[in-house]
Amino acid sequence: MATVDNLNLAESASQESRTTDGARESWLASLARRVPERLWTPLLVGSDALLILAAFVTAYGLRYQLQLFIAVDPAFQLPLTSYLPQVLLLVVFLLIAFRFSQVYPYQPGRSWVEETWRIATAATAGVIILIAVNLLFRPMLYSRLVFLYTAILVTLYLGVSRLLIMMARSHLRDYDIGVRRVLLIGAGDVGRMVMRTLAARPDYGWKLVGFLDDNPAKSSTDVGRFKALGPIENASEVMAAYDIQRVIICLPWQTHRTIQRLLRECEQMQVDAYVVPDLFQLTKNQMKVQELNGIPLISTRDISIQGWNLVLKRAFDLVVGASMAVVSLPLLLVIAAAIRLDTPGPIIFKQTRVGKNGKEFSCFKFRSMVHNADDLRSQVAELNESTGPLFKIRNDPRLTRVGRFIRRYSLDELPQLLNVLRGEMSLIGPRPNLPEEVAQYQEWMKKRLSVSPGLTGLWQVSGRSNLTFDEMVLLDIYYVENWSMGLDASILLRSVPAVLRATGAY
Repeated sequence: MATVDNLNLAESASQESRTTDGARESWLASLARRVPERLWTPLLVGSDALLILAAFVTAYGLRYQLQLFIAVDPAFQLPLTSYLPQVLLLVVFLLIAFRFSQVYPYQPGRSWVEETWRIATAATAGVIILIAVNLLFRPMLYSRLVFLYTAILVTLYLGVSRLLIMMARSHLRDYDIGVRRVLLIGAGDVGRMVMRTLAARPDYGWKLVGFLDDNPAKSSTDVGRFKALGPIENASEVMAAYDIQRVIICLPWQTHRTIQRLLRECEQMQVDAYVVPDLFQLTKNQMKVQELNGIPLISTRDISIQGWNLVLKRAFDLVVGASMAVVSLPLLLVIAAAIRLDTPGPIIFKQTRVGKNGKEFSCFKFRSMVHNADDLRSQVAELNESTGPLFKIRNDPRLTRVGRFIRRYSLDELPQLLNVLRGEMSLIGPRPNLPEEVAQYQEWMKKRLSVSPGLTGLWQVSGRSNLTFDEMVLLDIYYVENWSMGLDASILLRSVPAVLRATGAY
């Protein structure tokens, strides 16, 4: 049996490898694959040094050629070559400052705002040190405005470079370049917490290949695209077959002997291993830490969308939702007229959906199908392309001509702004499901019902209908556990290009 399992593992790993390698690579992916990953950091440092030089040359031009803000006295006019020692010192100071500010090494998963802020603070510190050195040894010779302009331009140039790097890394992840192949051991509550984090944050560069668990039901049931790879005793074979680089162990503390054995196996196979403590099966956002005379006290707290956070989110929904309704009013009228002229039937389609805490409400949409679409559902049931309880067909024959267009760009959901204003939905949140779909939820999926459903959400900007149902739920629960106004704003902004690209929309 073990031999058969090993053969199956090898065959599955080989098939995955063929699928990944068989995709036609872009020129960027082909180029990146030829550059050893160990050279990425030196190349980053080298490019930063060149950008610092470019920023200084630009600053010199602004000060001495354009004479921005303040004219230069001819007596203090200096050629660019006279600044050469200062430029070299500046490059050295800034690269050192970047190291101490943790700009290096590059951290996947760090936001662009945080990365740019670290660059700005380090650039400012480096320039201040250089100005101080000049004042001590060569006062009144060099223009301090040149250095001030340089600090601003370094932040600008390197900030743009980091944005391009993030976009490039996102593209390369589609070809498994710059990612770490991860195996999860333990698919309980803690394991699913890791799953939804990795599903929601691909920018960390950790690709979850699959998971192991000794529970027969879990070890044989995939969770979305995350493969069930059998029992824990398969760990060594799976690590070898799938070229695993990192292992995340999410087992109960009672299994400490198993954990120690797995750590030894990972060490022998030179695989990085991490253990996630199952302390009350809590995420960092669900823990509240207090102190009693130096003794840490850990307790639970409610989801973050409570109290004043709920008031703030509701105010955001009302202000932004009302603004969107007013701005989109002409478009709403055009769509309504097109639906009326296209096919017989009502303009607005009203359907019962499940909202916060399982409360049902009437959800409004523009009608995108023929008026008797529900009666025809049984005739197209075999065409269902979705997983889990969802029912979706990419080229649904019941769609009207207008319906196909408004579905593609999610315009059929604009009437749900009324649901938002009525308080039944939020602008951002999990999409509301049908009662019969909710009835098929597994117990762990019900957490997505603890917040108001949304017009758009994390899974819509992460792939929309191209994702499996399990992945949608993982992303929705991640949103529930990690909510912030910043996350809402990010999702709302990312929804615009996601809708325009119409990727996974049907």
